[in-house]
Amino acid sequence: MTLQQLHYVITISETGSLNKAAELLYVSQPSLTSAVRELEKETGILIFYRSGRGVTLTNDGAEFLTYARQVYHQYEILRDKYGTGGNLRKKFGVSTQHYSFAVKSFVEMVKQFHTSEYEFAIRECKTRDVISDVSTLKSEIGILYLSDFNRKVLTKLFHSSEVEFHHLIDCHAYVYLWKGHPLASHPSIRYDELAEYPCLSFEQGDNSSFYFAEEILSTKEYSQTIKACDRATMLNLMVGLNGYTLCSGIICEELNGSDYAAIPLESEETDSGDVMEIGYITRANVMLSRMGEIYIEEIKKYLSRYQ
Repeated sequence: MTLQQLHYVITISETGSLNKAAELLYVSQPSLTSAVRELEKETGILIFYRSGRGVTLTNDGAEFLTYARQVYHQYEILRDKYGTGGNLRKKFGVSTQHYSFAVKSFVEMVKQFHTSEYEFAIRECKTRDVISDVSTLKSEIGILYLSDFNRKVLTKLFHSSEVEFHHLIDCHAYVYLWKGHPLASHPSIRYDELAEYPCLSFEQGDNSSFYFAEEILSTKEYSQTIKACDRATMLNLMVGLNGYTLCSGIICEELNGSDYAAIPLESEETDSGDVMEIGYITRANVMLSRMGEIYIEEIKKYLSRYQ
């Protein structure tokens, strides 16, 4: 097993095509195919399914790729720092569900460094991707929430992905809508009052599950639902369709604007898991970098307003 082979399978998985991977790697397709087959023979697993439409990872291949990324990432760090002409730029990444406070805290952290010396990344992505990014060290920190409803499933996934959850704050459910919404002036909102308006939620992909929903109380019945992929689209749908979403109530007006409001959702006796425990995840047994420590300090500083 060689680093070159690991690089090959990582590139193939990212492109989904042997032809495209061969072009990017500047090798012939037969040479690339041969290298992958040798690796599969050595490991005793089938890494890719091959079809006329391209290649996809097998279950064994997906697990193998998790470890391959970690090994190759560490190799890249060594190469960049100690290779010929090496000049390591310190890297720091965050993957998060769609929380404006996570972005605001990232901004405040970046301001404390000279960006010419660092490579920063923040990714607002699906719940499963948040966990995967931290597990594979693509990101150092992930931001997401637990509730009584999803805790058992996500905790099991944390364990299998070798990540740890750290508590930040507990929040009750709020209704997030634009200030021109007919319910925007209410001191609180009942679930039945939302029936005639579309409930907005973030798309979780083909492998979506109630357990991966970013919005609390995802199992309740909603007469109208619309899914979106990014925060800007979500805000536009709030204005254009009088849509709403359920959130933690922690809103950064500096990023989202002042045209929106978070109003408490009245709790019902039948509601279960209506408290969001927001926290961050890190790779197990990996210490935070200085950037990571400052980022968490900025988040805690911001959330202290809502304690």
